[in-house]
Amino acid sequence: MLHYIAGMKIVILGGVAAGAKAAAKARRLLPDAQIDIYTDDTHVSYSGCGLPYYVEGNFEDYEMLLVRSPEEFEAQGIHVHLQHRAVKIIPESRQVLIFDMIKRNSFLIEYDKLIIATGASAVIPPIQNVNLPNVFTLRKIEDGIAVKEKALQSKNAVIVGGGYIGIELLEALVKQNLNVTLLEYSPTIMAIFDDDMSKLILEQLRQHSDGRYKVLTSETISEFSGDMNGVRAVRTASGLDIPCDFVILCTGAKPNSEIALDAGIALGISNSIKVNARMETSVPDIYACGDCAEKTLVISRAKIWTPLGSVANKEGRCAAMNACGFEDEFPGVLASAVTRCLGLTMSMTGLTEKYAKQQGFNPVSATVTKYDKVGYMPDVNNITLKLVADVDSGRLLGAQAVGVGDADKRVNIFASALLGRLTVEDFLAHDLTYAPPFSPTIDPLLNAAQILASKIKKANQV
Repeated sequence: MLHYIAGMKIVILGGVAAGAKAAAKARRLLPDAQIDIYTDDTHVSYSGCGLPYYVEGNFEDYEMLLVRSPEEFEAQGIHVHLQHRAVKIIPESRQVLIFDMIKRNSFLIEYDKLIIATGASAVIPPIQNVNLPNVFTLRKIEDGIAVKEKALQSKNAVIVGGGYIGIELLEALVKQNLNVTLLEYSPTIMAIFDDDMSKLILEQLRQHSDGRYKVLTSETISEFSGDMNGVRAVRTASGLDIPCDFVILCTGAKPNSEIALDAGIALGISNSIKVNARMETSVPDIYACGDCAEKTLVISRAKIWTPLGSVANKEGRCAAMNACGFEDEFPGVLASAVTRCLGLTMSMTGLTEKYAKQQGFNPVSATVTKYDKVGYMPDVNNITLKLVADVDSGRLLGAQAVGVGDADKRVNIFASALLGRLTVEDFLAHDLTYAPPFSPTIDPLLNAAQILASKIKKANQV
């Protein structure tokens, strides 16, 4: 049912992925609404996920990352206020206290509907001298510009953290001809995968190295050393002293939810803002979306926090629909993700085996290493696939893929199967495409599914 307010005032806090999408959708839905975006950033509507590839040198102009300029928003009647930080939300009077970072003054604005899309920020670990010059994070356009400029002037770099951003930057800096050391405190990298797949990623990256990079695990950093001119070395608890010209911290992110908590808005998992399927918070007429908001896993209905640009765009659209009086629900996420590093593709969707156990399932898995196309094709490569299903119901739960071959397209196929709540037996009926340049006659996905079906059958016969 449409609840319409003529000349509605829609205020959006944050303007990267979710906020920009919400503004654009709200304008299409309500041509006469007053729409304002307030952001403490210097840019609006840009691809943060593209920053490592800018650092790598895939394109020279950072403006290629900009999706839409403030002037383009203004042409649609959407007012963008850059370098304006939201300080406090006052739900009782439907107001937000805004601080103008340029003029250094504060003022109150009013809203009918408020959409919080404040995103996430980098986690800064408590390392001695972490505030030395040339110790970077990578979240905003300015970060990317600074990292790239420093990379082009340098010979040695250290990356702290072996998650998605860390390994993307490993590729970027190696391709910029730097000597790179990646340090990870866990026993392996890409810990979001199951341990066996994480170990495979680590092994393959190490085998690929030509000496220009090292990936060191189980290393805890004790301090950064340097002076007012910048960091000069990284010291670890194991006694390593690694010289460097700069450091990039890739030690995780956290939701920017402090303003919501201060306003009495309920928080959920990992201190992200608690929302329902309509992106509504616990306070009426206030919505949250994107990296600051919690997510619901489609498979288990568990609450998670996973900052992904694709999800942020979908949630921004949903928040705008409901804020404007149109009913819409966001179904949840599979936490599907993909990245690459030096020719190696890593992709996953749904639940890992270890997380499935935590969610109360009785998981079984099957892992295969196969060619991604017919063996006589000149560009044939190996991929390793791991599929996870529930023994009791036979329901598919998740997939992981690692390899030089076409890993991502297999995971995308599997993601659709998860949304359809297919069992392993259902999946075996898939009529997947075949031609020598694209797949073996029996796709590796079906090979793995056949093994999985046999395991489930055997387990249920015991």
